[in-house]
Amino acid sequence: MPAALQFQGEWGNQPDMASGIRNLGKMVGRWLAMIKTGPIIAGVLVVIAIAALQFAAIPGFDRLGLMVFDSYQNAAPRAYQDAGVRIIDIDEESVERLGQWPWSRTEIAKLTQRLSDAGAAAIAFDIVFSEPDRTSPRQIAARLPQEEGNEDLLRSLSDLPDNDDILADSFALAPVVGGFFLLHEDRGDPIELPTGMAVLGSPPSGQVEHYQGTVQSLPQLQQASAGLGSLSIVGDADGILRRAPLVFFHKDKLVPSLSLEALRVAQQAGSILVKTSDGSGETAGAPGSIVSLKVGDFEVPTTAAGELWMHFSEPAPERTIPAWKLLSDDISEEEIRAAVEGQIVFVGASATGLRDLISTPLNENEPGVIVHAQAAEQMILGEFLTRPDWAPGMEFFLILLLGGGLALLLPGAGATIGAAIGTVATLAVAAGSWLAFDQLHYLLDPTWPIIALILVYAVQTLLSFRQEEQQRAYIHTAFDRYLSPEMVRQIAANPERLQLGGEEREMTVLFCDIRGFSRISEQYDPKEVINFLTGFLTPMCNILLEKKATVDKFIGDAILAFWNAPLDDPDQFRNGARAALQMVDSLERLNRELPQKPGQVWPPDVKIGIGMNAGLCCVGNMGSQQRLSYTLIGDTVNIASRFEGLTKQYGVQILIGSALAEQLDGFALLELDRVKVVGRDASDTIYALLGDETLNRDPAYGIMQSWHDEFLTLYRAQNWTAASQMLGQHEATYSDAGLSTLVAVYRERIEQLSKGPVTADWDGVFEATRK
Repeated sequence: MPAALQFQGEWGNQPDMASGIRNLGKMVGRWLAMIKTGPIIAGVLVVIAIAALQFAAIPGFDRLGLMVFDSYQNAAPRAYQDAGVRIIDIDEESVERLGQWPWSRTEIAKLTQRLSDAGAAAIAFDIVFSEPDRTSPRQIAARLPQEEGNEDLLRSLSDLPDNDDILADSFALAPVVGGFFLLHEDRGDPIELPTGMAVLGSPPSGQVEHYQGTVQSLPQLQQASAGLGSLSIVGDADGILRRAPLVFFHKDKLVPSLSLEALRVAQQAGSILVKTSDGSGETAGAPGSIVSLKVGDFEVPTTAAGELWMHFSEPAPERTIPAWKLLSDDISEEEIRAAVEGQIVFVGASATGLRDLISTPLNENEPGVIVHAQAAEQMILGEFLTRPDWAPGMEFFLILLLGGGLALLLPGAGATIGAAIGTVATLAVAAGSWLAFDQLHYLLDPTWPIIALILVYAVQTLLSFRQEEQQRAYIHTAFDRYLSPEMVRQIAANPERLQLGGEEREMTVLFCDIRGFSRISEQYDPKEVINFLTGFLTPMCNILLEKKATVDKFIGDAILAFWNAPLDDPDQFRNGARAALQMVDSLERLNRELPQKPGQVWPPDVKIGIGMNAGLCCVGNMGSQQRLSYTLIGDTVNIASRFEGLTKQYGVQILIGSALAEQLDGFALLELDRVKVVGRDASDTIYALLGDETLNRDPAYGIMQSWHDEFLTLYRAQNWTAASQMLGQHEATYSDAGLSTLVAVYRERIEQLSKGPVTADWDGVFEATRK
């Protein structure tokens, strides 16, 4: 029967170390199982929060996705194709050649006439002529002094045609699209469109931008224009224009953008048809969400707000013609015709101080006319970036699938495998989004699923790290008073070691017991007994732990400790021997000091016995699935417990076996006997551990050891008379060494053996009959 079980039987009603550790192990197991769900719950909550934000579509939270789309455009801008769109640019050179802006309206009329005569399909002005031309003859006459002698000059000027009227006449003879600015404040005249806009389905919802005021060109210019469109372009919250609005509300009336109206005029088409979700027959969405715009032969997919996702091209010089070239007398009509015939022409300015600058994904400072021109190009070419109706739903699904999947897998897979899974998922989402853009021109936002993956990983990793720290602290708190610091650190680093199982190791085992503890217990009440045990066990355990022992358990007043588990201790034998010797020395000090200590219960002259052995043991977490104890079992443990019992019979404080004695070269050992302990057939040679290397070097000890070995030789040779004489001769020395009981044991044996016949096979082995 294992020694540990025997002691538990003897001290069944006493609180022991094994029960404490088993209960703590059970508590830790439950706690570990409970906290494993913590990261999963946290990860799932993160996924739900991200999904809620994505579903709510709160303005501003899509900024990161828009930046990703910008990077796609920079990586793969739209390849320029000639779509029949040209820009007449009032650039720096044009201003230098033709004079400071604003030019005379007659120059603009000349430009308009030349473009019209050359066969331009539409001439769209990204300019608002809201004030009369100050160079008009009538304006000059109004500023001249009304003096005598000026009458003929004033009359002549007043009879000349007005520059604005000249421009209006040129507009009336050309496919001109005039422009206006929309304002949020209520001012300016109502807009009178040459052609209205029709709606198929529910009226467009509030997602379309609403305006109350306008800045328009002079009335005669507006009336002379074949079309009218808004020049207003507003970027996103970060100032970057990604979506060009094609329709607007002005006082509950739909009006087109300049690019959309230019496309209508170029085709000489009728009304622009606005299709909303419930009128398209194709798309399911909120009623009033715009789906597309039909203008002539072209159908343009839009956002719900009637915007066109812009896919900007790289700079294309062939798209732009400087204004000065068309106004120069050096250019022929044939050259102009070759440049603009059948083209939609946008007239705008890039000269410093004239241009309205727009930030795009490709350029921080882009003239607004470029946006109008490229929007018209995309509508003609059918080159659209689209964000499908199913995109938000798919992104929502990916958040739940990938984020939720990682939240469930990561706590079990660990940080490294979880990072690999998360990285693969992130790359897959990013690659899918890029391929959708590059191959299909779809805008699929990868940021929400990726954010979910990153945050789930970060939150769960941080939470797991925090819980591991709490777990280590908990284990330290629970076990610090029972196990060696090394073992506590190892279990804290690897809590999974709190499972059933063991391993075979070469170990050193120590049993320590207080002599006459039952008699001591009778003298005191239970609280005083506990006070005494605390005063005794605390310094003894400090010594053991200092010498790298693992304190297995307390069995009442007894201590079971061992070396070389759970960590390797190459010096286990010497550490065990030094610990035992130090315990004996410490007890002498306690016997002197504690009786005088106030509040400390301490009986007079407390004695201990220590049994030690070395050999193979099975060590590990033993017990059942419900209760565990980190302990050791084996023959080595049983023998060590018997050796502790033999210390009373031989009157020594530390008794060890031959296996340990062989490992203590240099220590002061004295062979005591050859014995068969209770419950074991094989015999062993036992030794008293009297001291360390210092005592072993003492000449007096060497002399005592030599004649004691001679005594054992005489005794085992059955020379009873000589052996008895030697005991008597050195009895004083034995007594000084604390071995008086040993002398008494051998005298009694010699007396009994000398009286009767000794069997022929007698080998000097004593068979113990009690523990």
